[in-house]
Amino acid sequence: MAEISFRAVTKVYGDGTEAVTSLSLDIGDGEFVVLVGPSGCGKSTLLRMLAGLEAITAGEILVDGEVVNQVHPRDRDVAMVFQNYALYPHMTVFANIAFPLRQARVPSAEITKRVTEVAETLELSEHLKRRPAALSGGQRQRVAIGRAIVRQPKAFLLDEPLSNLDAKLRVQMRGELAQLHATLGVTTVFVTHDQTEAMTLGERVAVLNDGELRQVGTPQELYHRPADLFVAGFIGSPSMNLLKAQVRAGAPGGPALDFGAAGTVAVPEAAVELCASAPRGADLVAGIRPESLLLRDPEVSSKDLPRARVCFTELVEPETYVHLAGDFSGVDPGDPDAPPRDTLVARVRSDRAFRPGQEVALEIGGTGLHLFDIDSGRTIR
Repeated sequence: MAEISFRAVTKVYGDGTEAVTSLSLDIGDGEFVVLVGPSGCGKSTLLRMLAGLEAITAGEILVDGEVVNQVHPRDRDVAMVFQNYALYPHMTVFANIAFPLRQARVPSAEITKRVTEVAETLELSEHLKRRPAALSGGQRQRVAIGRAIVRQPKAFLLDEPLSNLDAKLRVQMRGELAQLHATLGVTTVFVTHDQTEAMTLGERVAVLNDGELRQVGTPQELYHRPADLFVAGFIGSPSMNLLKAQVRAGAPGGPALDFGAAGTVAVPEAAVELCASAPRGADLVAGIRPESLLLRDPEVSSKDLPRARVCFTELVEPETYVHLAGDFSGVDPGDPDAPPRDTLVARVRSDRAFRPGQEVALEIGGTGLHLFDIDSGRTIR
C-alpha cells in the first residue's frame, strides 16, 4: 500500500494545451479515491502521469514520500488497468495473469501459487485454460484486474475499467471492485466520467474540470455541500436545478426567493439561516435538488406560489422524474454564457401521476436548497 501526493502538478502539451493546472491532492494509504469529471477534464492525464506514461511539465508526484517524476514506469510499483482490458488474445487466462510475474522472473512455483490465489478471489479458476475470446466482458475485465493484483503493487490505477460493459455488468463489477478493495486494502485511484460510479465506489471523490481540481470530499460532502456551481450541477442525477433568483423578505417577515416572472417562494425552515447570510435583493443562483422541489395542486395552493407546466415524466422505480417548464431563468454550470433555460426536474414518488401539460404549484422543502454567487460561482455558506 502507498500514500500518493500530487504537488502543484501541471501538464502542458507541445501545442500549448494545458491538460492539468497546478493540481494538488493527497491520497491516503489504502484509500479508494475516484477522479471524476467530463471528457477532457484531465483525469486520465493525471492517472497516466502517476503511472509514468506521461511526462510532468511542472510539480511533483510522490509515492510513499519519494518523488517519482523521473522514475521509470516499471519501477514505480503501481499496476494499471485499462478501459480496453489490454489482454493478449493468444494467451490463456493463466498466462495473461502470470505475464507480469514472468517478466519479473518470479520462480514458477510462486507464479502458480499467486495466479491460483488470484483466480479463486476473482472466481476465474474454471477459466484459467481459456483464451480471452471465450470470455464475457465481465470475465475479461476480471482477468485484467487479476493481472494487476498478482503483482502485489503499492497501488492500483484504474482508467475507466467499466465503460465497455453493459449496464447490468457495470453494476455487478462495481460491487465486486468494492468488495475487492475491502479485502485487499490496496491504495486505489479510479478514473471515470460516470458520477454514479464515482459516488458508489469512492471513499473520497475528486471532481475535475478543465484541468483544475474543483472539490474533493466524501460522496456525501459533494452532494450536500458542493463547493461551486460546477460541482453542484455535475454531482447528482437528475442534476440540481440552478436558477437565477434574489433573496427578499417573505410574507411573515422570513426570507423568500424571488424568481422574477415565475414568482416568489418561501424558503424552508432548514434554509432560513443560509438565506440570512445572502445579500437581500442581489442577484444570485439558487440550487434546488430535485427531491426538494415539491409539486402542489395549484387549485388549493397559494396563488403567490410559482407555477410550472409538466413537459414529460420518466418512471425510474420507485420514483418518477417530472420535467417542468416555467418562467424561470436557469443557469448552465458548464457554460455561464449559454442562453437561460426554463426547465426544472422534480423527483417524486412513483405512485403520484402527472400528465404532460398539467399545471403545478412549486414549493421548496427539505435541506436541498443551496445559494451561489452569480459572478464567482462559489457557494454562499
